[in-house]
Amino acid sequence: MVFAARMTQRGHRIRGMDNLMELYEKTFTDDTVEAISSLPHPAVQKFAAITVAVTGASRRFLAQITRHQKEVQFMSASLQYSNYAGQADFAVPYEIMASPREIREMYLESCRKGMDCYEKLCGAGIGHDAAGYVASQGLRNVLLISATPYQWKHMIGQRVCRRNTDETRIVMLKIWKELSALSPIFFAPPFTGPFCQREQCLEGKMACGRKLGKEMRSDDILRADYPLLYTAEKRAADES
Repeated sequence: MVFAARMTQRGHRIRGMDNLMELYEKTFTDDTVEAISSLPHPAVQKFAAITVAVTGASRRFLAQITRHQKEVQFMSASLQYSNYAGQADFAVPYEIMASPREIREMYLESCRKGMDCYEKLCGAGIGHDAAGYVASQGLRNVLLISATPYQWKHMIGQRVCRRNTDETRIVMLKIWKELSALSPIFFAPPFTGPFCQREQCLEGKMACGRKLGKEMRSDDILRADYPLLYTAEKRAADES
C-alpha cells in the first residue's frame, strides 16, 4: 500500500526494476500509514488481499456476510460434499445464551431435531445436498473470506454497528481485533469503525441511538456489549 502510494509520486525516478524494487523495500513509519489511511481516494488500499478463516459461525452468518460482493471472495464448507451426520454443532445466538437454561435447551433441541432428520434422510439414500435443507441455520460452519484492506474496513464499519445482528457483530469485531494486531494504525477506529465513531451516524431515522465511543476498539466493544462471551471463555479456561 505504501509502495503503491510512493510509486505514483516517483515515476520520474523509476527507470527500471532495480529502482522499483528499491522503492518497494524502502521502510516507512506509522505516520506514513496514518496519512495514507486518511486519504479520500482508496485506490492504494486495493492492491492487496487479506484472507481470514472463520470457524464456528453459523450458516445464517454466512448468508448475511456474503451480501458483500465487491473486492471480496468467499469459500465455505459445502452442505453438498460435507457429511454432518453425527458431527453437527450449533452456534448459540447471544440473546439465547443470555436466557434461562430451559430456553437454551429448547433452541438446541430444535437444532438437534433438524439434524436427526438429516441423518435419517441420508440413511434413506438421500444425498447430503438435499438432506441439508433440513439443517438448522445455527449449524456451525467454516468460512474463508479474502478481501482488500479497503473492503475489510468497509465491511467492519458496516457490520460492527449496533444496528446489526449480534452474531455478525461478534464475528466482525473479532476479525477487527485480529486485523488491528496486524496493523494497529491502518485499522484504528477513526479509519475502520462505524460511522458514529468516525463522524456521525448516517442512518437517519433508522439510527440505533447508541453511539460508540470514538476511542473504543474491538475488545472494548465486545466487553461492553457481550460480557457473557468473556464469562464463558473464563469458565472454559477454568474447566480445562
